[in-house]
Amino acid sequence: MDFQVCSPFRNAPSARFSGSTVSVNSSKASNSSTQEKVAVIYQAIEPPIINGVRKPMKPGGYRDSGADIAYNLRTINSVEAVFPVSVPSPEKDSEWCFPDTEEGMLDAVKRGATHLWANTILFASHPLQTSTALGKLEDTLKVVGHGPLVVEKYDDKELVNKLLRRTGGFTMPRSWTIHHTPEFSATLRQKTCHSPSLPSRSEDEEAMAYDLTSHAEALFRESPVIMLEEYLAGEEATVTVMPPNGEKNKYWSLPIVTRFNHQDGIAPYNGVVAVTANSRVVTKEEEKDPAYEQISRECEKVAEVLAVTAPIRIDVRRFDDSPGSKFALFDVNMKPNMTGPGRPGRDDQASLTLMAAEALGWDYPELLRQILYTSSTLRALRELKPNE
Repeated sequence: MDFQVCSPFRNAPSARFSGSTVSVNSSKASNSSTQEKVAVIYQAIEPPIINGVRKPMKPGGYRDSGADIAYNLRTINSVEAVFPVSVPSPEKDSEWCFPDTEEGMLDAVKRGATHLWANTILFASHPLQTSTALGKLEDTLKVVGHGPLVVEKYDDKELVNKLLRRTGGFTMPRSWTIHHTPEFSATLRQKTCHSPSLPSRSEDEEAMAYDLTSHAEALFRESPVIMLEEYLAGEEATVTVMPPNGEKNKYWSLPIVTRFNHQDGIAPYNGVVAVTANSRVVTKEEEKDPAYEQISRECEKVAEVLAVTAPIRIDVRRFDDSPGSKFALFDVNMKPNMTGPGRPGRDDQASLTLMAAEALGWDYPELLRQILYTSSTLRALRELKPNE
């Protein structure tokens, strides 16, 4: 059996080692002729330390995707994009979106925004949750995104995995939580030494234990807790799940996108290799494999259990390359990448979610329009509590 050791929090490094229907909230935006004035916010606030770990800032604070979103929102009928400058330059990301500080969001509102598109990382102490000034607008100001209290909890992969296992009905890899104690090396060895694919005390086992320990030591410099997961050696794919909106009353998944050309068994970061170079939508012929349908339904169920209010993207992988191997869930992403074409030099910047949407005949503005219809009032998002 193979294993992967990783941080239980998003955007942390990892490595491979061989050896349903819901009711629609009345606060949801409806598909109407009323003009929506939308401002996109980007990450300008460093996340706090949560459970001993500070989630690293995204380089650029998602301003690139924020600019892509704002640039394309302005092409949608009945939508007016709100910018921090009167005439933003397509080459300058910062001129299309606002910082997610209290001052930045209030500036967007003063400029006429009726909707804030939260293209950022949220948490319980984020001003979107705590600002008194914004609170005065909580019944009229709408937000595209998840509740900050929900995001803080669901960014913890261990918590989400435990919730899904407790709920039942999900295909998942085996995993263990490893704490930074003097005995952690022995714990790693204990978890891996009885793998059915390796004879006890073999040279391969010793090498795997050494690699696991070395990588764990590096991760422990960032987090007091790490996860050891069964490595899924088969096909990797990703499923975007959309929440209910004014047109649909249940969670539903976009077409599946399969991924290839991995590096050391891991898909490269999209900032280094564009996903358009190593991903594609599965074909109609491939969809005949029942494993695709099964994992799509499981991903929809994940969204239902988490009661999310914006799109999520779930990474899945087959256990192995044998015919008929099942997919397992291995990562729930609360904030899918939303880059897209439109601005000069951005033609190859379609995100995995956009690639899936294009299989439905949607272009980037249509995807954004569909997501905009999932917006909730600020009050509704502030009141959302995570399932634990």
